[in-house]
Order: sequence, then C-alpha cells, then structure tokens
Amino acid sequence: MLKKKNKGNSETPENTADMTNENGQVDGQEEATEAASAENTPSIEEKHKEELTQANDKYLRLYAEFDNFRRRTTKEREEARKTEGKDVIIALLPVLDDFERALRAMDNATDVASVKEGVTLIQHKLKNILSHKGLKEMQSIGNAFDPDLHEAITSVPAQTEDMKGKVMDEMEKGYELNERVIRFAKVIVGA
Repeated sequence: MLKKKNKGNSETPENTADMTNENGQVDGQEEATEAASAENTPSIEEKHKEELTQANDKYLRLYAEFDNFRRRTTKEREEARKTEGKDVIIALLPVLDDFERALRAMDNATDVASVKEGVTLIQHKLKNILSHKGLKEMQSIGNAFDPDLHEAITSVPAQTEDMKGKVMDEMEKGYELNERVIRFAKVIVGA
C-alpha cells in the first residue's frame, strides 16, 4: 500500500527539477521562507500593541509613583500640623514656670510692689518671646478707624473736630502675626 501512495505522490528528481526556479530553490520552499520571515518580523498591528502595552505600563508606574507621593506628602502634612506649634510652646514653657514661681511667692509675700514687679517681668518676657515668633501689637489709639484692622464696639462724641473718625479708646489690643492680622482691635471711635 505504501508503494501505491508513494507512486501517486512521489517526487522524483525529474519532478523536483521541474519545480525549481532560477535561484535553485523549490517553489514551495520560497513561499515557506517568505512566510517564515513574515512570521519573524512583527506586523504593524503587533508593533502598535507592543507600544500600547509599554505606554500602559509606563502610565501605571507613573500613577503608582504619584499615588505614593500623594500619600507620603499627606502623611508629612499631618505630622507637621501635629507639631507646628511645638517651637512656640517650648518657648513659652519658661514663662509658665515663672508664673508658677510667682504664684508660690504670692502666698508668702507681704510687699505688693515686689509681686507687681515680678508679674511685670513675666509679662515682658512673654511679649519678647511672642515678638521673636512674629507677633506684633497694633497701635490703634489716635489713628483713623480702619475696618481692616479695627472692630468698632461703639462711638462716642469727639472732644475735638480732628478726633472724629479716629480711635478714641481701645478695649482689646489687636495683633498681627508676620504682617497679617490675627486679632482685630476692639475700639471706641469718635463721632
């Protein structure tokens, strides 16, 4: 049986010679070689798919990196908020100690002048610490009323014509922190 099949499909040297081209390759081999080389070189669609996967990978990496950065900065901000007043508090601790010593001294004090002098020294120390941290008292009395700096509680008749619209008295001092108003001065304005 094998012989019958071989006879029908046999490629004898004469048949093979008929199928060769001028390059010496069999016609079927040339097509197979072209097909194999076409399979080895990626098509345009495959190139685009590969570029797309690379771009997608870069995007995912960049997104993950940004997400990590965002989480890290959020955590750092929370840490900073928790400790942002730390330096001011540390600077104020000696004043707190001075007040405790003053209270102990007042229990045994017989001279009011020395107690007053001690409290004045503590107040001066507190003002110095706060001024080094950027706090500044606003001077309001005698200045023109400015709604950006002052809060008018009431108005009283002015004693002279030039005091109209000016601050006559100050109920609470106003303060600025680094050139920014943090508390408006509560004032009485001349009318």
